[in-house]
Amino acid sequence: MMRREFMAASIAAAATAAGTRPGPKPAPGDAPGPESQDQATAPTGGGRLKHSVCQWCFSGMPLEQLAGQAASMGIASIELLAPPQWEIIRAHGLVCAVGGLVPSNPIHSGFNRVENHDAIIRDLETRLPLCREAGVPNQIVMSGNRGGMDDLEGLRNCAKGLRRITPLAESLGVTLVMELLNSKRDHKDYMGDRTRWGADLVAQVASPRFKLLYDIYHMQIMEGDVIATIQEHFDAIAHYHTAGVPGRREIDHTQELNYPAICRAIADRGFQGYFAQEFIPSADPMASLRRAIEICTV
Repeated sequence: MMRREFMAASIAAAATAAGTRPGPKPAPGDAPGPESQDQATAPTGGGRLKHSVCQWCFSGMPLEQLAGQAASMGIASIELLAPPQWEIIRAHGLVCAVGGLVPSNPIHSGFNRVENHDAIIRDLETRLPLCREAGVPNQIVMSGNRGGMDDLEGLRNCAKGLRRITPLAESLGVTLVMELLNSKRDHKDYMGDRTRWGADLVAQVASPRFKLLYDIYHMQIMEGDVIATIQEHFDAIAHYHTAGVPGRREIDHTQELNYPAICRAIADRGFQGYFAQEFIPSADPMASLRRAIEICTV
């Protein structure tokens, strides 16, 4: 299953479960408060980065089994999950570093259109308190596709909509993260396809609870110059995704990115968020995941 189809299925599940609580409320002290939400902790397996993995890449494996395997590797999080799934991974000592898309905000339809704002805001007003209660530090959002719209107009529209919801995010200590995707190969016409555009949006929104999800795979395809770009826009980025280029396969020597160097550059800046694997395994999925964690442990 490809990401587009998996995310659509996740949105449908989230819609079915709208209003569902993520399970028993953690005991006092277990759920991070607004000042500590970014620092949600779980085993890291050593190294300076907190590791996460995107479930959709391993969707052939039951979530509970994936959670057990991830925990044994020192992975701290499984992400892009709907609220009913958060309790499953919590039982294994894991967190969900990024909540899955809300029903009104699929990849192609997002904040860049004012007519979408009311529905997205309503869904986020439901989702963000659940994130806070379950200790989910980030919630993903999407720009949407251009559909003929000018990028500057789209940026202004995104900022207008996001400024309506960031006060709630700030009060709850949950960070909204907009993912940067490539429009060259995988997500044709997606507006948020350049780091500079995303960084300009972060500046326009001007909230500590709105940042970028910098997808290394996608931005290598669009821009390259990954380490220098991360260094330039480090403060605008709250989360990272990986995959090998080309092909979104393993992040080993068979692809063009130097992930140990990228990870060192991020860790050297004192990054406190999560670093998530989002590659599609071509061989033994768990062996590939374990190797990816080894590569990115710096």
